[in-house]
Amino acid sequence: MKKYKSWKNRAFDAVVLVLLLLFGLSCLIPIMHVVALSLSSKNAALAGRVYLWPVELSFSPYKVLLTDAKFMQAMWISIQRVVLGGGLNLVLTVITAFALSQDEKDFPGRKVYMWFLIFAMMFGASLVPWYFIIKATGLMDSIWALVIPGALPVYNTILLMNFFRNLPREIKESALLDGIDPVQMMMKICVPLALPAIATVTVFSVVGHWNNFFDGLLLMNTPSNMPLQSYIQTLTNSNIDVSSSSLTAEELEVLTSLKTFNAAKVVVASLPIVIFYPFMQRFFVSGLTLGSVKE
Repeated sequence: MKKYKSWKNRAFDAVVLVLLLLFGLSCLIPIMHVVALSLSSKNAALAGRVYLWPVELSFSPYKVLLTDAKFMQAMWISIQRVVLGGGLNLVLTVITAFALSQDEKDFPGRKVYMWFLIFAMMFGASLVPWYFIIKATGLMDSIWALVIPGALPVYNTILLMNFFRNLPREIKESALLDGIDPVQMMMKICVPLALPAIATVTVFSVVGHWNNFFDGLLLMNTPSNMPLQSYIQTLTNSNIDVSSSSLTAEELEVLTSLKTFNAAKVVVASLPIVIFYPFMQRFFVSGLTLGSVKE
């Protein structure tokens, strides 16, 4: 049956379409400006002549980043952190969430552990004891200092636990009647059904590990052990006195190119999100929704 819309419905659809278009442009325009700024010459950027398109096309900031051996080493450290940290987060989150999703009769003390996790999420440790514990365990200046302290993300665990609890009870009961043990139930039944939620917590974990720079600055004493985000922060935080009238040529070059270099830093830092998120998008929304509601 063919449906005919009145002019009021068509006008409403047009207004919604325009609003969505404006909202999309408001999100896209800042990204376009940053990319254009990173591809423009330092003089054009300093003069404020760059808007949405590169002016006097230049790849100098990217050449500085990509030809620097220290930068490539920091990139490798970040890749190790994402692989090790993301993998460890995934394994511990799945195991813990599956255990906490069981009934009290199957897992005595479940409520105690749940309250412990909720308390840890609401009242995290302060910076000073966190630092001294890492130092006392001998993790300082190593890749494990960036991985182990956040090995079990509490929010991700609760999200995945709720997803497991929402799985149909009939499936679990049928598996138990077939003689399946808890480990097999987790690996062969619950994990395949929970792929949307697992994809969601994986996105959170990977993006969090990649973007975190503070712990690298605090825990790494050797510059060669710093992850990418921490290394970029040390590059941009130069201690040049701009009020001084006796700037050297090298210091002046740093100051004039700092704007385009910061833009290139933002572009490089955003690449994992731009590349990784679209592949996980079809799982992301359903995983976030199903894992946040408990029957």
